[in-house]
Amino acid sequence: MPFSFSELVTVVFTLFAIIDIIGSVPILISLKQKIGGINELRATLISGGLMILFLFAGEGFLRILGLDIKTFAVAGSVVIFILGLEMVLGLEFFKSEKDVKAATLVPIAFPLIAGSGTLTTIMSLKANFSDLTIFLGIFINLIIIYAVLRSLNLIARILGSAGLIAVRKFFGVVLLAIAVKIFAENAHGLIK
Repeated sequence: MPFSFSELVTVVFTLFAIIDIIGSVPILISLKQKIGGINELRATLISGGLMILFLFAGEGFLRILGLDIKTFAVAGSVVIFILGLEMVLGLEFFKSEKDVKAATLVPIAFPLIAGSGTLTTIMSLKANFSDLTIFLGIFINLIIIYAVLRSLNLIARILGSAGLIAVRKFFGVVLLAIAVKIFAENAHGLIK
């Protein structure tokens, strides 16, 4: 399959929409304040590693664990739902240890950046696009993710505390809706 720039653009924008790093800014700022910082490079590399792992070995990896994509998506939707509730209600369900390394993996790298929707989408893209095109799409999105993570303080200053609260509540509702959609699309047939 020859390389196509238009296909690369399609993959980049599909992954950008699914990852929704811009929509995650309020919760990332909140987590950064709660845990005292984010290791931006580590979060980017871990999420990129997960995406590349799922590009080449996703379905096989889940099968080894006795899981399928639907089960994986439902589990991710529960974590996203809890994070959304936290944002909307101003409560703390996700008890983060003040450990930047642990928080970098969960919930930042997974499920916020490389969540079940992203990983499932990567596996689905393989039906229509070459591995090289998807790999390049992931790489371009990782550059965007790193830039956004590095700019969280600037974004927080631009929005101000009132703006952050408003945006946080709005995107909390968006996260709840995304979680419900992922759950609804994947939960049927799991309970026998």
